[in-house]
Amino acid sequence: MPDNHTHAVSAPVVTANTLVSVENAVLSKGGRNILENVSISVGRGEIVTLIGPNGAGKSMMIRVALGLEKLNSGYVRRAAGLKIGYQPQKVTLDETLPISVRRFLTLTQPQSVEALEKSLADVQIPHLLNASIHTLSGGEFQRVMLARAMLRRPDLLVLDEPEQNVDTAGAVEIYQLIARLREDTGCGILLVSHDLNVVMAATDRVYCLHGHICCSGTPDEISGHAEFMRLFGPSAAQTLAVYPHHHDHDHAPDGSVTHTH
Repeated sequence: MPDNHTHAVSAPVVTANTLVSVENAVLSKGGRNILENVSISVGRGEIVTLIGPNGAGKSMMIRVALGLEKLNSGYVRRAAGLKIGYQPQKVTLDETLPISVRRFLTLTQPQSVEALEKSLADVQIPHLLNASIHTLSGGEFQRVMLARAMLRRPDLLVLDEPEQNVDTAGAVEIYQLIARLREDTGCGILLVSHDLNVVMAATDRVYCLHGHICCSGTPDEISGHAEFMRLFGPSAAQTLAVYPHHHDHDHAPDGSVTHTH
């Protein structure tokens, strides 16, 4: 939380391409300071990542950007007509309730079969349309959640730890998929992650949050920042690159194998 250090962090630049900006956000609950003068912004076609230790206020910051939390002071500005797709950190489903992927994707609003098929194809799991949601692996469920968020055809995609319950290889695939969705749709992406080893290779701009913004910039710019080192340790900079793991084949989500050589 806020301490006696001086935090020289530039305010976000708001332009015509800015989708959402949070300016000088102050938030407290139950007498505890959660956010102290936090400012972030996300532009069109940009991937912005919030990192920080547990309890740093990352998920709360997302709720502020979404308009789900009222600030004590500060401002939240959103582009006119902004459409947001949101993938929350946790979704609890009653395991005794039979529900297919098709039904899950249409719980909040009806969708055509064509839209559902395209959304699942975009995240490389078209074969799971009629599968039970309860039989999915962690990686498959995260892809379904991503497909659900993309059904709104959002200008801004907000993802709270999309690599949860996925191993490292699966997390790399998730972030590659997110980057491809950005390229295909031009949407901006705001995400929270705790997996520095993966997410840094797939982001344009990073905010290191610990109640306040400790540092911000590109992954390369923050890797040697004193506040980053203080939070994550001197070896943290070594995690900013994903070490390649080469095979002569790829495993598709449907279990098929494609040889690359």
